[in-house]
Amino acid sequence: MKIATYNINGVKARLPRLKEWLEETRPSVACLQEIKSIDENFPAAELEELGYHVLTHGQKAFNGVTILTDRNAGFDAPQEVQRGLGIDGPKDGEGEQARYLEVDVVRGEIATRIVCIYLPNGNPHPGPKFDYKLAWMERLRNRMAEIWSEEVPAAILGDFNVIPQDDDTFSVKAMANDALMQPESRSAYSSLLADGWTDAVRTLNPRGGVWTYWDYQAGAWQRDHGFRIDHILLSPELADRLDSVGVDREHRGREKASDHAPTWAVLSD
Repeated sequence: MKIATYNINGVKARLPRLKEWLEETRPSVACLQEIKSIDENFPAAELEELGYHVLTHGQKAFNGVTILTDRNAGFDAPQEVQRGLGIDGPKDGEGEQARYLEVDVVRGEIATRIVCIYLPNGNPHPGPKFDYKLAWMERLRNRMAEIWSEEVPAAILGDFNVIPQDDDTFSVKAMANDALMQPESRSAYSSLLADGWTDAVRTLNPRGGVWTYWDYQAGAWQRDHGFRIDHILLSPELADRLDSVGVDREHRGREKASDHAPTWAVLSD
């Protein structure tokens, strides 16, 4: 089973690139972030034509997450478990942002819990957006503990907006003041690993140097000034099955591409 996460930075703008990626790499399960679309306007029919089931948790113009499962590979439609973490955005009266979607993915009699997240960026910091980021991470940790207690094979995928270690960025100095790399952000991420979750990409790339994001500005892609913020965390049941991981860098270099590259892990049957 190949599971993948891809921040597409707007489904309407990136639909041709998204369809290319799905056709060329054929993930069993794909978690998308920043779809920037309400559910009713999401182009589900075009992805269903490619053989994918589609479940979305959208929001107008911002955020939004989607989970796709490969019907052609024998996967059922994702069975929704939870939508949202029940935490309001940083603005008064804003309500909850569309950042969390949890499902059971079933093939035959085998079920896997899949969680797609788009964790708050937190900039500028200090301030309410950074406070919101940390509160969201604490709520996520609590929910992950609940999933852990169910003893189900589980994977948490998405744009975590956290650079975990110094060798996860092209330049510590350049990112030193960014919310993605603050001690509080890193500590919250480290707590997830301390709870027993496995960082799939780090496990098979212990020396770091793997990027999943390159900014549109300052020629970051051309200069390979990237960093790793898209992560796949596995429960012990899935960590034992981890076979390979990768980043589809080539897709970042295509015309009108997202500023993220798809990140994936293959789990043995």
